[in-house]
Amino acid sequence: MADFVYNIALGKVAEYAARVNANDPTNSALIVVPINAGGVSDATLKDIDDLAAILATAADECSGSGWNRKTLTDASSITVTVTDGSDKVEVDFPDSVWTSVSSATAATDLVICYDGDTTGGTDANIIPLVQLDFAVTPNGGDITAQYNASGVYRAT
Repeated sequence: MADFVYNIALGKVAEYAARVNANDPTNSALIVVPINAGGVSDATLKDIDDLAAILATAADECSGSGWNRKTLTDASSITVTVTDGSDKVEVDFPDSVWTSVSSATAATDLVICYDGDTTGGTDANIIPLVQLDFAVTPNGGDITAQYNASGVYRAT
């Protein structure tokens, strides 16, 4: 379950996930970005409105050496479940796997973002939705982000 929801995405996470599932707009996706927060507090990060601004802080994207962004599209088995009986909506998707990650960069968090057009935008166009604690020190093997059985996001 999300560690926190970015202020810009409050009340919108399920809608963005549903739009990706519907391929509306075409080429929209959820993007999973592993970061090392570099001591930047959650309170500071949650006020940031785009991925470029997050990466302009001391928070660094984990890239290279086996790390990469994961792109989730309408073909990625994203689920948005509305449960009327318990008055909630949940968003979930399959686990993410990074292969042969060297010990170059440790991750502290995953930022789940929305990109309305994966073919033409920049990080300044990518909206951060939720951040998950993900403290991992690579050792050269595979790393799996196994999301909570209750989903990545829940609104009640």
